Amino acid sequence: MASADTGSGVHRQKALSQPRHIAPVIALTSGEPAGIGPDICIQLACEKIDARLAFYGDPALFAERAAALGIDVAINRLDDIRAAEAHLAGRLQLLPVALAEPALPGQLVTANARAVIAMLDAGIAACMNGAADALVTAPVQKSIINEAGIPFSGHTEYLGQLTGAMQTVMLLASPRLRVALATTHLPLSGVPAAITGDGLRSTIRIIDEDLKRRFGLKRPRIMVLGLNPHAGESGVLGSEEQTTIAPAIAELAGEGIEVFGPVSADSAFTASSLRRCDVVLAMYHDQGLPVLKSQDFGEIVNVTLGLPIVRTSVDHGTALDLAGTGHASHASLRAAVDLAIELSARHAR
Repeated sequence: MASADTGSGVHRQKALSQPRHIAPVIALTSGEPAGIGPDICIQLACEKIDARLAFYGDPALFAERAAALGIDVAINRLDDIRAAEAHLAGRLQLLPVALAEPALPGQLVTANARAVIAMLDAGIAACMNGAADALVTAPVQKSIINEAGIPFSGHTEYLGQLTGAMQTVMLLASPRLRVALATTHLPLSGVPAAITGDGLRSTIRIIDEDLKRRFGLKRPRIMVLGLNPHAGESGVLGSEEQTTIAPAIAELAGEGIEVFGPVSADSAFTASSLRRCDVVLAMYHDQGLPVLKSQDFGEIVNVTLGLPIVRTSVDHGTALDLAGTGHASHASLRAAVDLAIELSARHAR
């Protein structure tokens, strides 16, 4: 049972012996402490959710942010994620990760970057060792992590490194549309060189496999976009479609994967075009995501394909200007948790 942790307003909960699969254990990292990550975690904790939720973060920060938001939430400190019990609305089960310095809303502190990474490391380890069924991540500030001397280009790449995944694929899923990315966080000038035949074939195979394995689609239909305007217009506007993209598609179609393209990005997102596919593979980050976010922002979930674990995340950034104001929405975090629960059920089978 829980006992008072003097002076902190936080309670410590001892590890309990209980069956592992009463409800899935969802590990949630609270992300950048100066951003809205702690806020939306606190908001989420006030909802009814059929899972065992375990949040990673600094106890003092969570208590301060809850007070600033005017949210009455009981913060229970966990010694071990295996102690997480079925979630109760209004109770937040917290795995402590101490910050190096106090975090104020909107004010980035380089010294706290290592705590952000420590949360990720702990959440990944919990999923890898079977203590957690899925990982859900709040947004981080890549710039401050790099300023702290930690090479970090994004959650997707970092998760791949720590889980030993050969390759990861970023998928953004909303109620109406799924968009996967052939390249992620690259300068636009670096995209053409990053698109290779081997890379595309591997990416498409991962999409096909995980949409079957994780999402339950028997035969996923994959639409591949071209890189250049009008998909290169027969080489007049670029040759990558002819030399790289089309040959990769043809080879995989010959293997039985239902993949087609390259399709011009300016016509790919019409209603009639989208009825032909279950997922769109965009060549670069801002080719596909603006369309998706213009339709369903707040309902989109970031899913990392190709991992040995289930990981979902929000569709937005740290929103430093909204931290501590009460104006941040936790809708995307709720969607990420709901999808993590769904995907973990299939992952367990």
